Amino acid sequence: MSVKSPEKLPPMDFTWIRWLLDSYGFWLKRELIDRTGTLEEQSERLFVAPFVVASHTNAEDPILNYGNRQALELWEGNWEEFTSTPSRLTAEPVNQPERARMLDRVATHGFITDYQGIRISRSSRRFLVQQATVWNILDDHGAIQGQAATFSHWQPLTED
Repeated sequence: MSVKSPEKLPPMDFTWIRWLLDSYGFWLKRELIDRTGTLEEQSERLFVAPFVVASHTNAEDPILNYGNRQALELWEGNWEEFTSTPSRLTAEPVNQPERARMLDRVATHGFITDYQGIRISRSSRRFLVQQATVWNILDDHGAIQGQAATFSHWQPLTED
């Protein structure tokens, strides 16, 4: 499943991680993680954080391009599977319009801190995400390159 030890981190785009972390600080006026040390150390800290962090680019049909260990475990995939998944497939078809409205809201306002929605794992397990923060990822010139989300609260949903 996912990588368990810092010695076996997946291949990461350090520029993307810097943009993700810098953008979180820009929009939220606080840091997502401790930003001391090298970018590689910050990337490791982000990967092993006890909360979910996931992102995608701003392509027309974006593919997930980052998920920390907690995200990989929640979505039940490894790095290669996760980072080849279209972002829209993290929601069931019935929930994709709500997901699109949320992403439009983020695109307009820069970030939101009150997202709640139903998501689905690779094995079709459904879970409710609560109190998620979603933000635009800006590059060094302030252009939007994608969006990221972080959350610590979710609950499995069962079929009754």
